[in-house]
Amino acid sequence: MIAAAPTGHVLQSWAWGALKDRFGWRVQRLAVDSAPCQVLYRPLPAGLGSLAYVPKGPAVDLHSGALPALLGAIRPLARRQRAICLKIEPNRADDPSLSERLQVLGFEPSPQTVQPRRTIVVDLDDDPETLLANMKQKTRYNIRLAARRGVTVRPASEADLPAFYELMETTAERDEFGIHSRAYYEAVYRLFVPAGQGCFLLAEHEGLLLAALVVVAFGDVACYMYGASSDELRNLMPTYLLQWESMLWSKEQGCRTYDLWGVPDRDQDALEDEFTQRSDGLWGVYRFKRGFGGRLERSMGAWDLVYAPVRYQLYKIAAGLYSQRQRA
Repeated sequence: MIAAAPTGHVLQSWAWGALKDRFGWRVQRLAVDSAPCQVLYRPLPAGLGSLAYVPKGPAVDLHSGALPALLGAIRPLARRQRAICLKIEPNRADDPSLSERLQVLGFEPSPQTVQPRRTIVVDLDDDPETLLANMKQKTRYNIRLAARRGVTVRPASEADLPAFYELMETTAERDEFGIHSRAYYEAVYRLFVPAGQGCFLLAEHEGLLLAALVVVAFGDVACYMYGASSDELRNLMPTYLLQWESMLWSKEQGCRTYDLWGVPDRDQDALEDEFTQRSDGLWGVYRFKRGFGGRLERSMGAWDLVYAPVRYQLYKIAAGLYSQRQRA
């Protein structure tokens, strides 16, 4: 049902809910008048209650009567979990009319987004040669360079997961970002790969693991979820060939678009003006992702429907203080 919806997304899939249920979230699934929704609940510290969160959903027409009916069904369930608010992140492009609709229903723009608002999406309908031709010249060159210099790409087996996680740790330490536990990535593999909805791809040179990524396919959209690379032989450009092979795998699964997942939330002109001077946050990955062609897209972001105003204000204060510490 979710996969067939025009705005369906893997973060609303059964497998994603099963994954989050194993790692600190409580999952509720419901459908009202054939409108499905997966709500995740996370306990908040200091006795504030919980956060009710609908990642990349709900997958309904936001202008229809299905949304108020769905919200009415969620509210009593969320209150039983002492939810301070319902946070939704619709899988819809930024649209003033949709924003007005949510405000009429009582939502307010959230100060805390979870998923990146802006991304680069590559259309996969074209043949491989055309896809390559649509890329930046340097990216196309690096893909072919990696292949010429003996980099090979293969799907990972479950036996490769320890090496995959070591590579994730290396990347996290080098680039200073947080990663999930080894058990988390093992769960991603077991939930998505055997079902044909995901692939762990490894780039190697003469048996040495150089880079890895995780891609998931849901409906007609593939999403690049996680990536890692070694400190060794970076001059062989393994990440470029790896991303290309991921696109080809996605195309073979019947996907029509490939979501490169997350770039700085700036307009096209600002991105192009600043990416050569900046490497903080998502700026470093923008430099890499822009080369694969595609178009820049911006979603509606996060919206909160407040259930408990006092606790919600305390939550916003705490979230703001946390963000300040992260930037310091």
